[in-house]
Amino acid sequence: MVVGCLVTYEDKVLLCKRSIEPSYGLWTLPAGYMELGESAVEGAIRETWEEATAMVEVEAPFAQLDIPRIGQSYILFRARLRTLDFSPGVESLECTLFHIDEIPFDQIAFSSVAVALKYYVEDYKAGKFKVHHGVIDKQAGASPSDPSGFVVRNHICF
Repeated sequence: MVVGCLVTYEDKVLLCKRSIEPSYGLWTLPAGYMELGESAVEGAIRETWEEATAMVEVEAPFAQLDIPRIGQSYILFRARLRTLDFSPGVESLECTLFHIDEIPFDQIAFSSVAVALKYYVEDYKAGKFKVHHGVIDKQAGASPSDPSGFVVRNHICF
């Protein structure tokens, strides 16, 4: 189980540039494996602190994305920055707020993050946030960051 936050401030999204493999040097949302004894929200807040030293307030569930080929399920929450005081944690080279029209989609670390960011931008521009679920089918041999190495099926939102 991977948990994380899609952290926002006004019309910007917080992304972290990875300092570890896989996908070293590419951008991601602050997220990671849930630990024993914590809830999904607690894990998402902890991961956001560890990767971006950012204090956040979770607003709502945003996406649950399954990746059967690698046995992962992502639970992502919409969260807002409590302050603009953030900086890279040990797993990040840098952390930056990107305007939604300037998200570097060609430099995103993982298919799950690319999908979540795409849904966020669509919801933001529509003026209404939804909760999304989908299954990401990765092609055999595709790298984590290959933008053509996956398809999304069974996307539902409410």
